[in-house]
Amino acid sequence: MAWVSLKIEAQDNNADLISDTLMELGALSAIIEDANAETIDEQPIFGEPGDPPPGIWQQNLVSALFDEGVDIPAVIEALTQQAKLGNLNYTTETIQEQDWVRATQSQFDPIRITDTLWIVPTWHESPNPDAINIVLDPGLAFGTGSHPTTHLCLAWLTQTVTPGNSVLDYGCGSGILAIAAKKLGAAEVVGTDIDTQAIQSSLYNAEQNQVEAEFYDANAYQSKEFDIVVANILSSALSVLAPALAKSCKAGGKIALSGILREQEAAVSAIYAEWFDMSAPQHMDAWVLLTGTKKCAT
Repeated sequence: MAWVSLKIEAQDNNADLISDTLMELGALSAIIEDANAETIDEQPIFGEPGDPPPGIWQQNLVSALFDEGVDIPAVIEALTQQAKLGNLNYTTETIQEQDWVRATQSQFDPIRITDTLWIVPTWHESPNPDAINIVLDPGLAFGTGSHPTTHLCLAWLTQTVTPGNSVLDYGCGSGILAIAAKKLGAAEVVGTDIDTQAIQSSLYNAEQNQVEAEFYDANAYQSKEFDIVVANILSSALSVLAPALAKSCKAGGKIALSGILREQEAAVSAIYAEWFDMSAPQHMDAWVLLTGTKKCAT
């Protein structure tokens, strides 16, 4: 058995309509994705504490799955008529049946961050049992260690966290950075996120790794100062949140900022230089890690 994947280019004013109409036309599933994901034009839609509810991207891909044998041109014609749309740009791909569990698991091997820190899915044995091993499966929340931004933050934490530190993970996603900080010896670790799924994922992953960390909805979190602040979120959010993140870092404390593309490096660094002595940036592929030390009040 096989399926047909149909991807249609859409705008913010018709993506929902296209998705809903495709479901009415027999699609097994339909999702809306950012057409500019992982590029400089990637657009955050989840806002920050106090912002309006989530919206939708300006440029989208509507991805729908149909049974094999579906007449795609007929689906497109019916879609344009029912939704009253003009010419649609689309592509199709045949998806063969397979053991989806094994296929998914085969994509995720243990990830080496350093010789002493590994990310290990539950279906694998650790390559180094004597290392710090974070047990983590791919899930709905961002952060498995495979993305350069997460990798950069984890490597930095191994060099920065010392026993007794307090650590804030802002935009905790899967909780991976908070869990790593705790395993590296931090005494107090707090994670916050605006996504309730991320909070649930972080709590679950912390329990799986037998570490104690606190996770809060960012809207309800009462800020205080930490020795270390790490934020792996989009650069646009980092720019807006700079005063709040600076306030959360003690004088002499350390900050790490990721989710920044090389083209955005100078602008974000300039913003944080108001509060931090910025260190040399670290790079991995197209991504940048910015770090700094909080200036003492004068």
